[in-house]
Amino acid sequence: MVIGLTGANGSGKTTLANYLRDKGFYYHSLSDEIRADLEANGVAPTRENLIEKGNDLRRRFGPGVLAARTVQRIQNDRNYVVDSIRHPKEIETLRGLPRFFLLHVDAPIELRYRRAVERGDPRTPKSFEEFSALEQRERGGGGAAGQDLDACAALADATVSNDGPVEPFLARAEQVILPWMRDEPRPGWDEYFMRIARIVALRSNCIKRKVAAVIVQDRRIISTGYNGTPRGITNCNEGGCPRCNALAASGTRLDECLCSHGEENAIVQAAYHGISIKGSTLYTTFSPCLQCTKMIVNGGIADVVYNAAYPMGDTALRVLKEAGIRYQQIELS
Repeated sequence: MVIGLTGANGSGKTTLANYLRDKGFYYHSLSDEIRADLEANGVAPTRENLIEKGNDLRRRFGPGVLAARTVQRIQNDRNYVVDSIRHPKEIETLRGLPRFFLLHVDAPIELRYRRAVERGDPRTPKSFEEFSALEQRERGGGGAAGQDLDACAALADATVSNDGPVEPFLARAEQVILPWMRDEPRPGWDEYFMRIARIVALRSNCIKRKVAAVIVQDRRIISTGYNGTPRGITNCNEGGCPRCNALAASGTRLDECLCSHGEENAIVQAAYHGISIKGSTLYTTFSPCLQCTKMIVNGGIADVVYNAAYPMGDTALRVLKEAGIRYQQIELS
């Protein structure tokens, strides 16, 4: 999950970001992208310079450039907090992530200025009037590449007020964030095992098609297999299969193909290690061919779940039906 933070200077975004970091969230700030560019050019990262350089980067590379650079460092198995979101296009870019939520942090401007002064940051404007004038530039009206905090606030999934002590503020934020974390969807068992089969397929050495199967008993994987040349034979991707390496047309020269199918290898692998597959479920990235189907029937497999339909698989599916083996297709993107 990714929580984005937007809000004016001194609103408490950094306080909340640090709180989430202490809770195990990984931290990124879009402003860090701007600071890195300023430092590379020997320019001090004052608030005004940050505004100008941010606007310059958006003009040159598009309004979503800072978010796009950050997205490249996001991994789906972690929780992140992303600070300093200041343009609607940055939000649009981050919305492309599987689970992104935008939280707007708000506080009165007088309080925010007092906080900025108390932080002792030399970049803080010398007067409230200068602070307010800079903020007007950040709130919108700076053109397509300029900051637009008001538009970002309007796009937020929730707003948290930070107009008092820090503890109640963090408690309010937690009340918003926890339901987002608890509502994270989990894949069902069929999707779970099919996605594992797709990972197994990456081990295939066949140059024409990557196929794999996993055999599951009581929600436990007991065997896996992917297509490729038999044990001890030169791999297909090293020239071992004459049919594949001749780029034969689909359905032709099958008598020359040395590659074993993923379902076949999963079944044989179980037999090799003395593991019974009776009553199990086979997950395969392609519906089985006729030869593999006969092995499935004779091996006692009870269910077949497949992702994509094999081009010549109609007869195989009829055999599964006649043999009383349940089968279904689940299509993954």
